Amino acid sequence: MAFTQTGCQFLESENNVDHGFRTTKAQDCEAINARTGRQRLSKAKVISLKPGKYVFRIANRDVPYELGFWLRSASALKRAFLPSVSGGGLLPGKVQDYAITLTPGEYVYSCPLNPTPDYVLMVH
Repeated sequence: MAFTQTGCQFLESENNVDHGFRTTKAQDCEAINARTGRQRLSKAKVISLKPGKYVFRIANRDVPYELGFWLRSASALKRAFLPSVSGGGLLPGKVQDYAITLTPGEYVYSCPLNPTPDYVLMVH
């Protein structure tokens, strides 16, 4: 699975619509998402996968600071039981892989460093 991060969003998750958000720091995205996040999530693509091994390849396209990736259970109560993967170090223009074996459940993924909405990923 390949995802591209631009300012405050994952492109593929938002149906490849680049909203053109300009950001120089995480606080910019917090303000943008407070205004637009709910509406964008209502139109976002829900990813559906079968259980198994996956590599999520994440690219930092033109965000001028370090990014990361965090895939985890959608439910805080189930986080101890479902697998998760996270990491940072995704500098501008770089691509990084995050490997995980997914089991059935509802997940969310985001970038806490480039605050994005919590996009939904279903495994069944």
